[in-house]
Amino acid sequence: MQQLTEKRYLPGPGGDIAVYVQGDASAPAVLMTHSILSSSMMWAAQAELLAVAGWQVIRADTRGHGESHASAAPYAMDDLVADSIAVLDALKIERAHYVGLSLGGMSGFGLGIQHPDRLLSLCLCDARADMTPALAAPWDERIAQARAQGCGVLATATAERWFGPAFMQANPAIATAFLDAISRTNVEGFAGCAFALQQLDYLPKVGSISSPTTLIVGANDGPLPQLMQALQALIPGAVLEVVANAGHLPNIDQPIAFNTALMRHFSNNPSRSQL
Repeated sequence: MQQLTEKRYLPGPGGDIAVYVQGDASAPAVLMTHSILSSSMMWAAQAELLAVAGWQVIRADTRGHGESHASAAPYAMDDLVADSIAVLDALKIERAHYVGLSLGGMSGFGLGIQHPDRLLSLCLCDARADMTPALAAPWDERIAQARAQGCGVLATATAERWFGPAFMQANPAIATAFLDAISRTNVEGFAGCAFALQQLDYLPKVGSISSPTTLIVGANDGPLPQLMQALQALIPGAVLEVVANAGHLPNIDQPIAFNTALMRHFSNNPSRSQL
């Protein structure tokens, strides 16, 4: 049975945050955040899966993405961490499970470091905890392109990095949804988040993360499988799940395998009470 979804706007440090809430309001909460140049729509299938399984699910549009307000750039990754805490505060949720992918996973490392008291568990997907100069540099050009022509100019190249041309051709509905989400991203929001990504520097402190942590990564996502294996070794008790034949968004291109790993995380960390 499909769960009803309520759209709400919650106050955040940088303006209103659009969230989509579904499931049992008395159940433990799961907060889900997404990649740069996307929106909470990328978690729709997983949110439905979790809601049907008995969780309260909150999908948040990142600052300047989807329907969340775009404050003036630049942002720091700590700003995105503060936005997640603002969502929990506005909903009066003391502690929650957190699921983040790419940019959402990056800010999730900060959440685990800074706010262990607000977390039941972490599930961080296809994310690194630091940024090298070589990886940070291309974002300057992307910001300049977006400021000159809008985020639509980045759509095809971004989606092809995530999925590959063959997947996009074979799945036109998915391709269209993501191309549209990228194109609709607020330029200021994209620029702010890109700057936060360029300044990412949580690696020295990930060893302090005490929440039960699962790391999930697509096997074909460039260097990230090796990087997340190294992160697993640094985070006490962390579990690593590698999704075969998957790229940067394994929840989209290999949903069955990803969902199996996701539900294994929740089976191992049920926390049937928010207290």
